[in-house]
Amino acid sequence: MEKDFQKWHKAKKELDKNLSRLFFHEREVWWCSTGLNIGFEQDGRGEYFARPILIFKKFNNEVFWAIPLNTKIKKGKFYVSIELGDGVPRVVIISQLRLMDAKRLIDKMSTVSDDNYKLIQKAVINLCNS
Repeated sequence: MEKDFQKWHKAKKELDKNLSRLFFHEREVWWCSTGLNIGFEQDGRGEYFARPILIFKKFNNEVFWAIPLNTKIKKGKFYVSIELGDGVPRVVIISQLRLMDAKRLIDKMSTVSDDNYKLIQKAVINLCNS
């Protein structure tokens, strides 16, 4: 199936015009307009090209490191289970960590526990050291 990059570019122009940014914190999970991406990068879906992401590191009110979530459970050093309290099994894909602008945030879903967040932090550090 061929991707409709023109539709994403139109949506991205609208996102860029947005002058307001939502307030967010580390450990929160948000729906985020991640876009239509290349190759094995995680795509967003729907009208806003959105997918859930974890706010991994907040640098200021404008930008943060995001880690995409997935309900396709995989094992290995690139995946860490994440619990949102709704019984749906999910993983964060730490190899897909990326810088995002807060203009992309749509709606807050949940907040992960301190313990779960610490496991994700350790996995990111271990990935960087491997």
